[in-house]
Amino acid sequence: MLYFEDFKTLLYNFGNEVDPVVFQDISKYADVVDQIKDNLTFFNLHFVQEGFRPDQVSIQLYGTPLYYWTFYLLNDDIRQQGWPLIRGELETYTKKLFPNTVLTTRNDIASKLKVGQIATGVSSGASGKIIRRNLNLGQIVVEGTVGFRIGGENINSTNADGDLETIFAVSSANEYQSESHYIDGSGTIVDIDPHVGPGALLTGKTFEEVYFDVNESLRTIKIIKPSLMSTVISGYKKAIKS
Repeated sequence: MLYFEDFKTLLYNFGNEVDPVVFQDISKYADVVDQIKDNLTFFNLHFVQEGFRPDQVSIQLYGTPLYYWTFYLLNDDIRQQGWPLIRGELETYTKKLFPNTVLTTRNDIASKLKVGQIATGVSSGASGKIIRRNLNLGQIVVEGTVGFRIGGENINSTNADGDLETIFAVSSANEYQSESHYIDGSGTIVDIDPHVGPGALLTGKTFEEVYFDVNESLRTIKIIKPSLMSTVISGYKKAIKS
C-alpha cells in the first residue's frame, strides 16, 4: 500500500515465530494533517457521489489515485466508521444487522411474553422465539423473519408455569424497518408512553432510516485544497521519515 511506502522498517516477531522479519513500522504516526484539519485555509468540503471509491475521488480532485489516504486522516468519522456505502450495500448491511421480526403492542409486557418464550399469532398461525424486548417502545423482538400479520393480531405465549399469556400486537415489521426511536418536530429524540403510543405529533425513525442518515452524513468530507496538497504531503512524508 503506497500510504506506507515512506515508513521506516524494523525487525518484528510475528506470533510465535522465533526469527524476526523486516517489516514496516505501521505504528508510526505524524500529526501533520491533524494540525490543519480544522484550519479553513487548508481544506474544502466535498460531497462524495454515490459509488465513488476513495481512489476515484482522489483522481477526481487531484488527478491521481495516490492521495486517497488523506481523506481518512482529515475526517474522523470516515476513519472510525468507514467510507460511505452505496445504497444496495447499505440495505444488505442493515438487513444483516437487524434480521429479526418486531411486534409492537400497547399492552403491558413487563411481566409476560418474556425472552425465551414462543410467540404465536392467533390469526396468522406464525410463531417464533422471543429474543429481546424493548419495554420503552412496547416492542417484542422475535427471532428470524416470521410471518405475523402486518396490521396486527392477538399473540399467544405459554410461560414457564404453563400459563397462557395473550397480548394484542398493533403491528408486525421486519426488524430493520421497525422504530429505533421517535423524534419531535425539531428532530429531538423523545420518550413515548408505550401503552399509549407516539401520537400524531411524533415521528418514528426506523433502523433503516437511521443508518441511511448516518451513511449520507459521511458523504460530506473535508479535502485538502488541491493547490496545497503537495505542501501538505511533503510535510507529512518528512515527519514520517524523521
